Amino acid sequence: MKELLTRLVPGLSLRDPAVLWLLVLVPIAIWLRARRERRGDGALTVPTLAFVASARPTWRVRLRWVPFALSLLGYAGLVVALARPRLGLERTESWTEGVDIFIALDASGSMAAEDFKPKNRFSVAKACTRRFVEGRSGDRIGLLAFAGRSRTIAPLTTDRALVLDRVDSLKLGDQGDGTAIGMALGNALARLRPSKARSKVIVLVTDGGNNAGEIDPDTAASIAKALGVRVYTIGVGTAEGPVEIPVPIKDPETGRVVERRVTVNVDVDEKLLARIADATNGKFFRATDADALAQTFAAIDHLEKRTRAGARSSSTPPRPPRSASRSPRSSRRSSSR
Repeated sequence: MKELLTRLVPGLSLRDPAVLWLLVLVPIAIWLRARRERRGDGALTVPTLAFVASARPTWRVRLRWVPFALSLLGYAGLVVALARPRLGLERTESWTEGVDIFIALDASGSMAAEDFKPKNRFSVAKACTRRFVEGRSGDRIGLLAFAGRSRTIAPLTTDRALVLDRVDSLKLGDQGDGTAIGMALGNALARLRPSKARSKVIVLVTDGGNNAGEIDPDTAASIAKALGVRVYTIGVGTAEGPVEIPVPIKDPETGRVVERRVTVNVDVDEKLLARIADATNGKFFRATDADALAQTFAAIDHLEKRTRAGARSSSTPPRPPRSASRSPRSSRRSSSR
């Protein structure tokens, strides 16, 4: 009986399966009821039925078995409840020798500049991030967005579907004004610090220079170097001078929010980004259009796969390495109250 219930409902377990033996009384009760019907116990004995032969049985007679069936169903449900069924998940752990990667994506207002087609810098950066995440099977990936402040959008996880969903949900302007590069690095480092992976990486995508936050980017780079975290920095934006940025403005007369275009100069602090990359054994990339940004992510993807392959060839393969990142792929645990 226990095996039957488990097949009908995957993941079902019983705390007290022995109670199910009480269900044996159900077929016994059915047999006794049928035996009683055949013997006619409790029926009225008359010499002839000729005077009622033409009478049709009422619905009450036809459905006389329903109360009995409902009582058996209630009894069976009570027995199953006493067996304390539980739906749970089993916990399984898997070893992966991947890379822990944290992507820090600039979500400041300047990323709305429309010099990257088909829409703007931010939409192209999100699309490139999606392709990058889709190609990193076996790695743990985290995501944060930053502007004047930094916020973790997805923690380190092997669940690529979760990260991709969070990438799609990113919006400009949610993190205030400014570009806090140091805060973004600090946040990513805090997430990577407990990691035991052989390779720990931050991919920083920005189109400006550090002008907000309490953490100095060079200090954050020094901490990254001490923790063995490589930082790949990507400066995005055209090098052809001023760019148009749509800015939402509230009309003081009507109170309606209208979009106006302003032309501004957004200078990428290439020296700072190169300095951060050099200090952490990473690499600085300059992407001046959508194709260049896509190629940059592809180059980082290639570099990290090559690094991982080199690390694997220098280790002994028979047993999982101690520094490999350990992540539960599925969680299946039984619980009851």
